[in-house]
Parts: sequence; C-alpha cells; structure tokens
Amino acid sequence: MTEDSSDRPQDPNAAAVSEEANSLGGRVRRYARVGTAMGGLAANIAGARLFGLKLDREKQAIELTQALGGLKGPLMKVAQLMSTIPNALPSEYAGALSQLQSQAPPMGWPFVRRRMAAELGPDWKKRFTSFEHSATAAASLGQVHRATLAGHKQPLACKLQYPDMESVVEADLRQLKIIFSIYERYDSAIHTDEIHTEISARLREELDYEREARHMALYAYMHRDESHVHVPEVVPDLSTRRLITMNWLEGEPLMSVTDAPLEFRNKVAYSMFRAWYVPFYDYGVIHGDPHLGNYSVRPDGSVNLLDFGCIRVFEPKFVTGVIDLYHALRDGDQELAVHAYESWGFKNIDRELIAILNQWAEFVYAPLMEDRERPIEETNTGVYGARVVEKVHKDLREKGGVRPPREFVLMDRAAIGLGSVFLHLKAEINWYRLFHELIEGFDAGALARRQKAALRKTGVPAAA
Repeated sequence: MTEDSSDRPQDPNAAAVSEEANSLGGRVRRYARVGTAMGGLAANIAGARLFGLKLDREKQAIELTQALGGLKGPLMKVAQLMSTIPNALPSEYAGALSQLQSQAPPMGWPFVRRRMAAELGPDWKKRFTSFEHSATAAASLGQVHRATLAGHKQPLACKLQYPDMESVVEADLRQLKIIFSIYERYDSAIHTDEIHTEISARLREELDYEREARHMALYAYMHRDESHVHVPEVVPDLSTRRLITMNWLEGEPLMSVTDAPLEFRNKVAYSMFRAWYVPFYDYGVIHGDPHLGNYSVRPDGSVNLLDFGCIRVFEPKFVTGVIDLYHALRDGDQELAVHAYESWGFKNIDRELIAILNQWAEFVYAPLMEDRERPIEETNTGVYGARVVEKVHKDLREKGGVRPPREFVLMDRAAIGLGSVFLHLKAEINWYRLFHELIEGFDAGALARRQKAALRKTGVPAAA
C-alpha cells in the first residue's frame, strides 16, 4: 500500500469488475438468482410440512449460503448479526451464515475519485497531501482509505459509502424477511417480526454518516474521563452523509494479542468491558456491533473504537430491567423477574415462560454472580452455551413461541459478542466487581438526566 495522490493508472478490468459487483444492476441480477434459490428452499420446507418428510436442515443451510454468498453486502452484515443471537435462526443456518465473508470487494480508484468529487467537490485532491488509492478495509456498506490532510502530518481515515446503498439495503431487508418467513414456517419458537423491525431501523441509520459522526461525538463524551477507551475525532469539513473523515487510530487486531501475557490480556478485557458498559449503565446507550473489525488494541491495553454506525439508545426503564433481572436471579425473586422482562417489552409473561427465559439469563449472568477472579469459560463455554440454547429453544417451541421485543436484539448481541471477546482473551477478572462498580447506587432518574444532557450536546436522537 502506497500513499500517492496522483492518478496513476490501475487495471481497468479489475476496477470494472469490482464496481459492477457492487452496482445496483449487478445486485439485481444476483437477487434474481437468490430469489430462485429461496423459492426452491421454501418449496422443500412446504413439502416437508405437507407430507411429514424430514427436512435436511444442514443441506438447506448449505443451499442458503450458496444462494446468498455472492451478495457480500448489508445482508451479510445481517447474517453475521443473526448468527450471534441465540435462536433467531436455526443453528444450521446460523453456523453456515457466520462463515460467509462479510466484506464486499472494494471499489476501484475510478469510483473513489468520482465519489470523492461528488462529496467534496472537483478539487478535493488539493485538500490532501496524500490519499491511498487502495482501500485499507472494505466492509458491507463502504470502504476506508488512509489519507493525510494538506499541511498536517496526522493520518486520516476516510470512510466512503458504496453507491446505491439505500436501494441495496432495502433489497437486503426484503430478502431477510423471506428468510424469517421460511424459518417460521417450520419452527415457531421465535417470532421474528420485532427482530426484523429493529434490524431494519439500525441498518437504515448506518447509511447516514452524519448520524454516525454524532454517535462518535456521543461516545467521546461518555468516555471523556476514561483512559482505557479511545474514540476518533471527526473532521467536519471533510465529512458528508456518505463520507466520514476522522483521525487515524493506530492499534493491533484483538486476535494478535490472544497469546500475550495474562496481565496484558486482562487489561484489554477490562478496557472492552468499560468501553461497552459505561455508556450502557451511565447513559442507556449500547454499541450493538462488537465485531472484531470494529476495535483495535493499543500497546498499553487500552482499545480504539472504530465504527459507530450501530448504536442503540434505550429508555432508562430498559437499563433498570437489566439490573432488576440480575437481582431477581441472585435472590430467586420471581416477581422481580416478571417486572424485569415486562420492562424489556416481553408480553404475556407467566411462570412457565419466566422459567424458560431464565435458563438463558442465568447463563449470560453467571460470571457476574461470584465475587472472585475467574475466566468466563468456567460457566460460559461455547459447548455449554449451545446446550442451553438448544434446551431453551425446545421449551419455547413446546410453549408456542416467544416474541422478543426489538429493544432486546442489540443488547443480547452485545452481551454474546463481548463474551466471545473475553473467551478469546482467556481473561481472568473479577467480573462481579466490575459490574457492581457500574450499578452501585444506580438511579434511573439520574441516568435519564445524564442521557438527556449527552444527547442534547451531541445531537443524537433519543430512544426510538
């Protein structure tokens, strides 16, 4: 990768193929192929239901991933998200979808040059000393280029959105609805309408880079007293709704430090815990995408947060419900558990449903129940978690299913994603004390006041 702002020639064929792969026309053709495959999958499921035939879910999952594998766009972000939410998709589907490549092929230099001119004007290159032609990262909605501002040495990260993404996202969400409807035809354990509503709202928000810039300001504000968490600063004059420019934060991927000494791994785990949960318990805000590419690790064990598209603001009563459920599980308080689930938005709560949902809750909360240093995997291994998920799924199906409220989706995903991070790090921390430091003296009214002040200061909308 070289830093060069000249218009040196590149392979026109590669650029054309790359741009066609992400164009609306190219996607429409692939969606036609996906539609055909999805239709066949639906027919197989219908036949299995009608004639009592056994459905080969592993085979169907392979067919599904083959049908979706060429999209490499927002639907892959959705698939990655869904694969981490217990029971949102059949285990065979979730496992197969989690293997899909979530990165889109990067746009070539001709596209970058045109889009930068559209966002910043025809003389945009004069504002940079250097602008790398090759993307340093290419994801589902856009790609990142390293650059240097004229007259400055501090490197910048320019995140540029792919073309036609509003249309692409809407098409992806329609495909997701088809997947959900197929799933519910043969398995009614989880009703997915609220999940689809939440994912749709968050993905549409991710298209607005001006909103993401406000999210970035919000996280900088919430972590202003934290030395363990670093947030990029936006360059407003070089940012638009489809381009966001920020200072470049140096760091290493998390997976590069998993063999570091335990003391360092514990520092990283502590930083990650604070990065996600200080905003939640102090301000009612969660970062809903703890994907490995969305943060990096510094030499001192602190972390850089790099992506702020998927942010959720909760009403204070939701945060209260999270704490109430912890106390309900610890004390065996059935009435408080009912109140907690109702605070989250679960409907028709009874003792039987509470008992089923608490199986999963006890698994998630287990590391917070013991006042001692311990690794997450003592109680939260993937194998044990899979058994819990299977049991919860079976019990929910027998009861007639449950409709998770939309607010539950990203909170659960964040918990599972961070648990995975702590498993990778093999960290040994007193999770109980970390948690109690955050919730000690919790006051929903005080949270509401802090949240209101933070949102007003940064221009982020309230909970929706």
